[in-house]
Amino acid sequence: MFMADIAGVRVLYTGDYSREEDCHLCAAEIPQWCTQGLLLILDEYWSNHLELHNIPIYYASPLAKRCMAVYQTYINSMNERIRNQFENSNPFDFKHISPLKSIENFNDVGPSVVMASPSGLQSGLSRQLFEIWCSDKKNAFVIPGYVVEGTLAKTIINESKEVTLMNGLTAPLNMQVHYISFSAHADFAQTSTIVKELMPHHIILVHGETNEMGRLKQKLITQFAYRNTKIISPKNCQSVEMYFNSEKMAKTIGRLAEKTPEVGETVSGLLVKKAFTYQIMELDDLHAFSQLSTEDYYCLQWCLWCIEA
Repeated sequence: MFMADIAGVRVLYTGDYSREEDCHLCAAEIPQWCTQGLLLILDEYWSNHLELHNIPIYYASPLAKRCMAVYQTYINSMNERIRNQFENSNPFDFKHISPLKSIENFNDVGPSVVMASPSGLQSGLSRQLFEIWCSDKKNAFVIPGYVVEGTLAKTIINESKEVTLMNGLTAPLNMQVHYISFSAHADFAQTSTIVKELMPHHIILVHGETNEMGRLKQKLITQFAYRNTKIISPKNCQSVEMYFNSEKMAKTIGRLAEKTPEVGETVSGLLVKKAFTYQIMELDDLHAFSQLSTEDYYCLQWCLWCIEA
């Protein structure tokens, strides 16, 4: 999450967040990455089961690899369990998991576990491996979270009997397909909770399927009808305009701030604006509290008088 504060108007962008603590991250707080959590679970499970040590685990995701470096560096941002483990060793230095750059580097001999992207099977290494393995009933495909409508992953969840390959041919879908919800996204309960805490005047929903976004929008409208909160779910590339009424406040600084004025008392000074902040100060304090300065200018005026005798 990150928040922008502009002239007293605050905008909070959440991205993907969860208010529940998972196996490595703390719950999101007001001002997560799913792959790393799955890798932690797999590595820990393999460590506790000797019979699996000869079965390799690979993760094939350039983004996950870059994120891994962040996790390995910022251990203090993890939850208490991971911080305690770090006292002995870095839990993100996996013992049973290796990165996989491409299918050319993969030795497909014997059983293995591969975590590959993209999760929707649109293209890339996940699609290549799927097309190799999909016709063998000994293989399995595990979908660990949300998949987008119109993708191959969504198609096979709906128990399709065959699939269309990238070369246009069809192949039987004999492999096992499992869906396990391991999403790092907040559900409605978590979303409504954070809305209650923030009580915003505007909510913009920008990520998700159209139907699900519509359902979420209607639930939020119903729940927060008493607040008259404006909830918008724009289409991709659609502009959104919002109007705010904000009070402009000015702070007295320097010698003017040494005395608290009485109610109704007039304060006289220079009003200086910098970005979206306003300050009132005495003329003699201008140089000390700003990059402005004063100059004295003298003007001589000549007048011609014509006097008639």
